Amino acid sequence: MMDGDCEPQPGQAIIGDAPRAALERAPAVGSHGVGARVALVRPSHTLPISLTGTDCALKCAHCGGQYLKGMVPIDQAGADGYTSCLISGGCDLQGRVPLGASLDRLAELHSGRLFNWHVGLASEREIRPILPYLDVVSFDIVGDDRTIREVYGLDATVADYKRTYAMLRRHGRVVPHLTLGLYGGEWRGEDRALEWLADQGAEALVLLVMVPTPGTRYADCCPPSVNSVVDFIERAGVVLGDVPVYLGCMRPGGRYRQELDPLAIAAGVVRIVNPARAAVEMALAQRLSVSWENECCVIRRP
Repeated sequence: MMDGDCEPQPGQAIIGDAPRAALERAPAVGSHGVGARVALVRPSHTLPISLTGTDCALKCAHCGGQYLKGMVPIDQAGADGYTSCLISGGCDLQGRVPLGASLDRLAELHSGRLFNWHVGLASEREIRPILPYLDVVSFDIVGDDRTIREVYGLDATVADYKRTYAMLRRHGRVVPHLTLGLYGGEWRGEDRALEWLADQGAEALVLLVMVPTPGTRYADCCPPSVNSVVDFIERAGVVLGDVPVYLGCMRPGGRYRQELDPLAIAAGVVRIVNPARAAVEMALAQRLSVSWENECCVIRRP
C-alpha cells in the first residue's frame, strides 16, 4: 500500500534539485566517460494516437485505460506540426490492438512522418496490412506468466511474448520495453526477461517503471525502490553487453524521478525521456556530450 516508503527517504540533502547521494555516487557508477553521449528526450513532436479512443477490453491492473485518455482518437487526429506519431490503442481480450482500423487515415497521417506502433500480441496476418506504415514497434516484454495473467488478464504465457517478438523482428525494427515492478511494484520475472532478450537479441532496451495511477487497481501500490531500479539498470548493461539501455516515459514523477534520473545516467542509461532537472545537471557535471531530441525515444532518423 502507498505509504512514506514510496518516496525517497528523508535525510538526503538536496543540491539544487539533485539529491546529494546521486551526485556523490555518479563518478563511481556506470561506464560513462568524459565526452560520452547521452540523449535527453522531450517528445513534443510525436503525436500519440489511439485507434480505439478510450476503449480497452482488458483494463489492466496498472493502466485501467487511463493512459488512453492522454491520446488523440484516430478520427480526431490532426498531425500538422508533428513529425511522428505513436500509434496505439486499447486491446481486445486476446491482447491485440485492432491494427486494421482506419488504414486510409493512417496512410494520410504517415505521409512525411514516422510511426511508432504498439501492437500487442498481434499475429503475422494482422501485421501485414500495416507494414507500409511500420517504422518501428515498441513491444512490451514480460518474464513471468503470473504477471501476464494477473496484471494483463490474459490467457497467455511468456512463450507467446517470445514468439510475437521474434515474428515482429522478421518484419521490421522492434525495440523491446520492460516495465519494472509491473506486478504491483514487486519484482517478478524482470531478470528472466533480460535473459531471454539476451538470447533473442535487441537493438536497444527501453526500461519503464510501474506508476501507481489513480483509477487503477494498482493506485495504492508503491513502485520499486529507486536503488533496486538503478541496480537493475546496471545488471541490464552486464547481461545485454553492447545493447543500449534507455529510460522511457513511464515512471513515477516528483521526488522519485528527481532521485532516479541522475542515478540512471550514472548507471549507464544513454537516452532518457522527460528527464528531471537533476539528470540534466548530472550529465553536465559529468561532462557528457548532451543532445536534445523531440520525438519518441525509439524513433530513428537517417
